[in-house]
Amino acid sequence: MAFCRAKTWFSRSFSSLSSNPLRVCVVGSGPAGFYTAEKMLKAHQGAEIDIVDRLPTPFGLVRSGVAPDHPETKIVVNQFSRVAQNDRCSFIGNVTLGSSISLSELRELYHVVVLAYGAESDRVLGIPGEDFAGIHSAREFVWWYNGHPDCKNLDPDLKSTDTAVILGQGNVALDVARILLRPTMELAKTDIASHALAALEESSIRKVYLVGRRGPVQAACTAKELREILGIKDLNVHIQESDLLKSPADEEELKNNRIQRRVYELLSKAASGPSLTSSDQRELHFVFFRKPDRFLDSGDRNGHVAGVRCEKTILKESVGSGKQIAVGTGQFEDLECGIVLKSIGYKSVPINGLPFDHHKGIVPNIQGRVLSNTTGNPTLVEEGLYVCGWLKRGPTGIIATNLYCAEETVASISEDLEQGKLPSTSSLPKPGREGLLQLLAERNVRVLSFSTWEKIDSEEKRLGSLRNKPREKLTTREELLKVTME
Repeated sequence: MAFCRAKTWFSRSFSSLSSNPLRVCVVGSGPAGFYTAEKMLKAHQGAEIDIVDRLPTPFGLVRSGVAPDHPETKIVVNQFSRVAQNDRCSFIGNVTLGSSISLSELRELYHVVVLAYGAESDRVLGIPGEDFAGIHSAREFVWWYNGHPDCKNLDPDLKSTDTAVILGQGNVALDVARILLRPTMELAKTDIASHALAALEESSIRKVYLVGRRGPVQAACTAKELREILGIKDLNVHIQESDLLKSPADEEELKNNRIQRRVYELLSKAASGPSLTSSDQRELHFVFFRKPDRFLDSGDRNGHVAGVRCEKTILKESVGSGKQIAVGTGQFEDLECGIVLKSIGYKSVPINGLPFDHHKGIVPNIQGRVLSNTTGNPTLVEEGLYVCGWLKRGPTGIIATNLYCAEETVASISEDLEQGKLPSTSSLPKPGREGLLQLLAERNVRVLSFSTWEKIDSEEKRLGSLRNKPREKLTTREELLKVTME
């Protein structure tokens, strides 16, 4: 039955297209995947693009990473939806690379495979106590409040303590701090997951520490994110005046970077602002020049985090790079808390048959062309295999960064086709989607199309309207799949 449905979908969508088109599979339906598909559709008029994702829902981090109180950032899904509705493009959800289908099988089925599945794991600190209860990655916490099916059951304990420590001072760290500190009546109007809103409404967290290894000049956030958290109503912001003192090297950094200059100015202004007093006082502490040394165990709750021991740091210029790095001083201080969120970076996950640079956390590549190993030798290119997004360049940048990243990868594909580095579609036709759907049907993998996502989308918006929210996310695979059956 699954195979019949898949075949019907295929023949209905593609009966009018060329018999030997360029078959392209993009793995990952986040911004990198959709921008790649969009660029390929424009660059190659005969190409058929399939976007495969392990989740039943498309859009990747736009759905599960962008903060619920940033609806304007999510408008890009309208553009991505138009891509998915193109006659030469399809979304194939609920298909996991590595278990539903292997990379080698995809390469047999398609002329071109572009891996754009991002970074779905986390960097680790590698310090004592990192496995204590009460310590979570910021990625898990973000997925939890955004209703990602993998993290619905995270259940962070927000009741047993009034203090949270966030390690990191980038935009994700600020997002997490803002969600913890923002009044829940404001969050209730967003598409935040209901289980997260309920937990935040009962939260005891009143004090959040944002800990960074370096100083305010090097803070990794953007001015927009910083301005937003500093503007939270009835929030007391604490910054040590001594941390704002600038060295000649700091002055040089600020001179050459307008964004860092604006961030520093906002922090300086916040440090000199008036203290507020209210019955529901909340505090945000920026802690600079500290690096985590170990996590402290709670005496009465064995195996649960009770704080972070931090080593004080100073900045020294790194030889050759021109950057200042944090160096430990051998002086320590403890920050007491009952929950820790590590915002120290995402990490991509390798799969069978894929060359992977474990040190950099990326697939070795030259302008998106996957290399057979990490030596960087440009002659060792994997034919027909490309990479885009965080898997290509590391977990950095904003949504729009993936646009330029996709342009580069698609340019490499086009160049390889023009130079005959890929077999012609006439000499080597490939089964593409039809072969993929047949294989998945034989394995009883239930495939979801973009039209099934539209049913989910419609139901979430309907449920949201009942609660005066833009949408009420369905947060388990069972709920998501059930809607598609109705």
